[in-house]
Amino acid sequence: MTEAYIVATARSPIGRARKGSLADVRPDDLAARMVRAALDRVPWLDPARIDDLLVGCGQPAGEQGFNLARIVAVLLGFDTVPGTTVNRYCSSSLQTTRMAFHAIKAGEGDVFVSAGVESVSRYGAGLSDVVDAVNPAFAGALQRTAARAGGGTPPWTDPRADGALPDPYIAMGQTAENVAQLRGITRDEQDAFAVRSQQRAETAIASGFWASDITPVTLADGTVVDADDGPRPGVTVEALAALDPVFRPDGTVTAGNCCPLNDGAAAVVVVSDRVVDELGLQPLARIVSTGVSGLSPEIMGLGPVEASRRALALAGLSIDDMDLVEINEAFAAQVIPSARELGVDPDRLNVHGGAIAVGHPFGMTGARITSTLINGLASIGGRYGLETMCVGGGQGMAMVLERV
Repeated sequence: MTEAYIVATARSPIGRARKGSLADVRPDDLAARMVRAALDRVPWLDPARIDDLLVGCGQPAGEQGFNLARIVAVLLGFDTVPGTTVNRYCSSSLQTTRMAFHAIKAGEGDVFVSAGVESVSRYGAGLSDVVDAVNPAFAGALQRTAARAGGGTPPWTDPRADGALPDPYIAMGQTAENVAQLRGITRDEQDAFAVRSQQRAETAIASGFWASDITPVTLADGTVVDADDGPRPGVTVEALAALDPVFRPDGTVTAGNCCPLNDGAAAVVVVSDRVVDELGLQPLARIVSTGVSGLSPEIMGLGPVEASRRALALAGLSIDDMDLVEINEAFAAQVIPSARELGVDPDRLNVHGGAIAVGHPFGMTGARITSTLINGLASIGGRYGLETMCVGGGQGMAMVLERV
């Protein structure tokens, strides 16, 4: 059967939203730069051979609206390259890689670009309609979430047990508080994990790992941005303990133990084994399997568990076969129980730090983690890696890669 290989990746630095290094860069321009950078790494591949350009975006509106992928293609001069924009929130650009994988497996193409972008800095009035679009069928669910946000509520229970609908519009921070309650994850555990993420990112920066993973971006004034805005050297548990909860007055989730809001873009070139052989390419990794799962939107943070189990089962592998595991750090409150339920060795988990330190531009994250995972496997001579994340609306997604 035809195999799908990743032959190039590129990811921008990750800027802090609104006040960070990429705040003045349009998302379509940023995505185009990363697609160009990824293709430049396989100069033997004629862009005219691209069967489809697939771009993930978590909030495809405003400057990220219309069909962003097609805009990127035209910006790059790829008039004959079709494009589609995909929204699966935090796993949008993992979904686009999955689509490329499936198309190659089905024999419906040989060359795909999977990309992702999010620029929270550039969110404009076009997103205001989202607030007015709430389905009235969920009025009760919204009221329940609002009551929980006031604090003093008992641990989360499944509303469907009482015949009520869950809240699909729930703020992600509220889901993290629900998971923390449900799984008994303490504030101290979350803060300790956040410090771990920052410290590991700091070590990875010092070793040059993150510099090798990042494609610099030159701004209009000539400034070169070549590092993520997020990592904070010297963060301590004591400093994080002083922060107030953000989502509930009696909660445990703070600005220090969750990811920030960010800007960034990334791209992955996926080709068939036929193209690898024809052009003599050296693949970075083979896509082994993917998995997606659903669960109550109110505890979406546990989504990586079932999605990873499905991907591993399809691969015929176990979690112990994974040399590295990347669980997106949307919240420490959800990474901790997800890793525990999967049985992930802590020494193989997010070894270079994760989104709490480096950031989480929603549409970019899937492709960014793919790049990080491949580079991480190469740095230790590892073979298999698992990428997984929770997804807004109550989902999880995962992919197993084999370094080649």
